Amino acid sequence: MVKRTDFVYSQETEPHRIRTKQILKQHPEMRKLIGKNWTTIFAIIGIVSLQVVLSWLVSDKSWWIVVGVAYLIGAFADHALFVMIHECAHHLLFKNRSANRLAGILANLPQLFPSSVSFERYHIKHHSFQGVHELDADLPNRWEAKLINNYFFGKVIWFLFYPLFQVFRISRLKEIKPVDKWIVLNFVLEAIFITAIAYFFGWKAIVFLLLSFFFSVGLHPLGARWIQEHYLTYGEQETYSYYGPLNAVAFNVGYHNEHHDFPSVPWNKLPEIRKGAPAYYDTLSYHTSWTKLFFRFLFDREISLFSRVVRKERGKVKLTDESRPDVDLVKEKEKEKEMSMN
Repeated sequence: MVKRTDFVYSQETEPHRIRTKQILKQHPEMRKLIGKNWTTIFAIIGIVSLQVVLSWLVSDKSWWIVVGVAYLIGAFADHALFVMIHECAHHLLFKNRSANRLAGILANLPQLFPSSVSFERYHIKHHSFQGVHELDADLPNRWEAKLINNYFFGKVIWFLFYPLFQVFRISRLKEIKPVDKWIVLNFVLEAIFITAIAYFFGWKAIVFLLLSFFFSVGLHPLGARWIQEHYLTYGEQETYSYYGPLNAVAFNVGYHNEHHDFPSVPWNKLPEIRKGAPAYYDTLSYHTSWTKLFFRFLFDREISLFSRVVRKERGKVKLTDESRPDVDLVKEKEKEKEMSMN
């Protein structure tokens, strides 16, 4: 057994920008997949409504039913809302950025913790600076990895309180975003939502929503998604996709290599990337079961929070919401076409 005591350090650049260039060169038709999917707003409205209805239905039921419904239904609904927030963070619903942020805030309401606006700001860094510890909030803190170690009960605690560990990571980042009107709006609307649920349905409804939130990201097979995406489960491949049945209720979020290669492609078209360039994706290691990975992570002492690739920041890179390889390359191609025509 190999017990890691530090992250895996790499001198190589992150793999996605290079692969994007290669795929676009060989498959220029991939550009057609880039765009918006405004119909996603209906999924957001439907799932938010589902959580509100469920919170009402369980408000006068036994605690066993509250916990059971939260684990078996609420967790899947909240996880799907996380994916919707993720889509809004990449502005994949509407052309108007404010409309995307408002949609993200709406999706955030049943989760009780106002985080959609903050997620947008720090998630874009994860794409632009994957593996750079001072900029990528997806990486665990060193003290976090040491605290959890690679033991079963440590991993259980990590899953249970995963959202809190994520909050602690922000303080280490170089660029901490200030509070602005969007964050305030996120908090105010969340407070109004919580007050309304508590007033009309009671505190059992609030507990149901709280449990749904923690199950959706933690001690639940869905929690394996956080391990699937970037933890070194097969060699030192940095990013992994999940091609399993739960993609049907998780809006294809398992297509993670595809998403990192083409962050400007909406969730409904991600499978087309793999289908259109199988030579690039079928040769990568991938997962087919979140449940299997969930238990493997808990019991396999060779997998710990140190099972991540870390790299140094290279030079000064201006960070913007457009720091996405697929968008950059399309713009470059458009400029080349204009110059050739002139």
